[in-house]
Amino acid sequence: MTLLIDSPTIELSGANAADHPHILTPDALAFVAELHDRFDRRRRDRLADRLRQNFRIGNGHDPAFPDDTAHIREDAEWQVAGPGPGLEDRRVIISGPVDTASTRRALTSGAKVWLADLEDGTSPTWRNLAGAQSTLAAAIRHQQPGDGAPTIVLRPRGWHLPERHVRYTDRAGIRREASGALVDFGLYVHHNAHALIAAGRGPYFSLPKLESAEEARLWNDVFTFTEERLGLEHGTIRAMALIETLPAAFEMEEILFALRDHCAGLTAGRWDYLFSIIRAYRGRSARFVLPDRNEVTMSVPFLHAYTELLVSTCHRRGAHAIGGLTTAVLDGRDAAGELSLITADKRREAEEGFDGTWVANPRLVPAAEAEFDAVLGANPSQRDRQRGDVEVTAQQLIDVRIGRPITAAGVHENVSTTIRYLESWLRGIGSVVIDGRLEDASIAEISRAQVWQWVHQGQTTEDGTAITRGFIERSIDRVLSEVARHPSDRFSDAVELFREVALGEDFPAFLTLTAYNRYLIESE
Repeated sequence: MTLLIDSPTIELSGANAADHPHILTPDALAFVAELHDRFDRRRRDRLADRLRQNFRIGNGHDPAFPDDTAHIREDAEWQVAGPGPGLEDRRVIISGPVDTASTRRALTSGAKVWLADLEDGTSPTWRNLAGAQSTLAAAIRHQQPGDGAPTIVLRPRGWHLPERHVRYTDRAGIRREASGALVDFGLYVHHNAHALIAAGRGPYFSLPKLESAEEARLWNDVFTFTEERLGLEHGTIRAMALIETLPAAFEMEEILFALRDHCAGLTAGRWDYLFSIIRAYRGRSARFVLPDRNEVTMSVPFLHAYTELLVSTCHRRGAHAIGGLTTAVLDGRDAAGELSLITADKRREAEEGFDGTWVANPRLVPAAEAEFDAVLGANPSQRDRQRGDVEVTAQQLIDVRIGRPITAAGVHENVSTTIRYLESWLRGIGSVVIDGRLEDASIAEISRAQVWQWVHQGQTTEDGTAITRGFIERSIDRVLSEVARHPSDRFSDAVELFREVALGEDFPAFLTLTAYNRYLIESE
């Protein structure tokens, strides 16, 4: 299917390009084309900025709070727009993919907000993504004001991810793959903005993988253009920015400022944040090597500094601060013990000043809500708690030494988790129960990144065993002996992909991008 407008043109391909005619309408695709015409060059420029920044960090230039934006941090007067209708109380957010069953569970979960995840929680097959748009449109049109359903917040794909089933021809006549972010955003807001407003809510977004205030400013300009184009009042669109990359941690205030007319706050993204640190410092000294990922809890100093800074920054600017995601499914033998640890973690978040938290399992909603109820009471947030006691230095954010070992069990867990996740992801399943947790792509990223770093940094386990390629190959063999195999499984492909992204000489920036380009396009 090719749509011709003044400029550019939009082309659709894929097995079911015509299966969602109510979503892939000429008007909607024309709007997506306009977004690309106006903003895609800037998006590609921002991705080039990322490469330069990551090169600098990898070559010895540690990130720092920018000198040229000190005036933004020093100006005590400005505030963000804050929550829109239906976002005032976000004490518990449920996150998950947008298939029919997951949508039903989210909408009946009792959570205040549903984070409909088209990024890490979704395997980006065209069928999944086009189907998600249909599912969201139907769910929104069944909502009524005051019906108690959670407010929907869409998490589109990050700026770095393409949508190769949509291509456009720019004004220079160059045919380009579309941006996954602009496709997800454009289709959703075009079809649903007015229906969301009529239901007493609004078009709300959670912005993943930002690495700079310039990337946030790009989103802000997309929002402003969209409001003008769709006849919405300025500021109707609201967004939460996920702080899940190391560079973004040094520009929290600048990100809020860039988004201020549309900003509802910031969210902590633990696993992606750790992945970003490893990616940035993978070739630097051994002092940047992390131990077993399960030992890197939110209470370790550098993560505690990151969350303290996030809360204090948000509250200073009138923004909500949302804590980390909990993914347990509570189906193991020690469900009661695990629930006790989870409640303690949510209690810590509430006591530290967070205004809410997010969970992946509806069974966790009451426990998380109880901990925030105990601190918030009838208040929708604790934005008035300014946390003037917090002072975080640049050195604290990058001092990852926590004095804990790498174990053989931890290495094998990373190998096993990555391979099992990738096998499901290649079959189109982006949220997968692994070892009692509902995991998304972020767990595979941190797991394979640790393996790559341990091997390339010549690390050893606590008993002195060298973590070599041969050591990892033996772990791969063990994984394949532990899983149940079926003729239609994708374990062979998953292992091949794991070897490339965890053992290869080069370090792919995102395993999902490597896998998408090689496997998901061919399988459509």
